[in-house]
Amino acid sequence: MAKEVAGQIKLQIKGGAANPSPPVGPALGSKGINIMEFCKQFNAKTQDKAGKILPVVITYYVDKSFDFVVKTPPVAIQLLEATKKKSGSAQPNRVKIAEITWDQVKAIAEDKLVDLNCFTVESAMRMVAGTARSMGITVKGTFPDNN
Repeated sequence: MAKEVAGQIKLQIKGGAANPSPPVGPALGSKGINIMEFCKQFNAKTQDKAGKILPVVITYYVDKSFDFVVKTPPVAIQLLEATKKKSGSAQPNRVKIAEITWDQVKAIAEDKLVDLNCFTVESAMRMVAGTARSMGITVKGTFPDNN
């Protein structure tokens, strides 16, 4: 018989660096989840992605047990890594901070496709390009059509 779900918690934690300090400790402790057990499991699962910010969805049950799913890093983080910048533009419509190519956009879109709400790589590329535009990053060239 399936366990009864009590709720979900969504957090963004650096890979391999979960510890009981905020934001992890208070979020899990208030729900009665074993904080150290989560930290051990998360760090073991994400040690290959150390230092990258990873979204995690923790499903906790009535009996205080839990499951978690680690997702791919956010598009904005991947764009900043690709451009080697610290943050996006304060005025993205006026001040452009970097340029990327459609090949870089495609690589990010293919990586993130499983977590996006679209079905084709082309639509995922358009979503990534939109995020880049809102951060003040220009995408060089024209969209590669399959016509």
